[in-house]
Amino acid sequence: MSGEENSQSPDRQSLGSVIRSVLSSMFGVQSSGKHAEDFSKGSVFSYVAVGLAATLLFVLTVWGIVKLVVNATQPS
Repeated sequence: MSGEENSQSPDRQSLGSVIRSVLSSMFGVQSSGKHAEDFSKGSVFSYVAVGLAATLLFVLTVWGIVKLVVNATQPS
């Protein structure tokens, strides 16, 4: 474990752990053991906040790529 995770109390997850859980669940690759740990130690607010931020970042990234492609294909 890293020093950041050691400084957390045993019943809380670090921000990095929440981010990894949200990203792995977005791709559908989260193990059942990690899923159970998230429900036992995680805070609903932290998962909702990180999930919304990750979704917003994903949507903005797709929007930016589409804008680049559309602008590149339009004649000057």
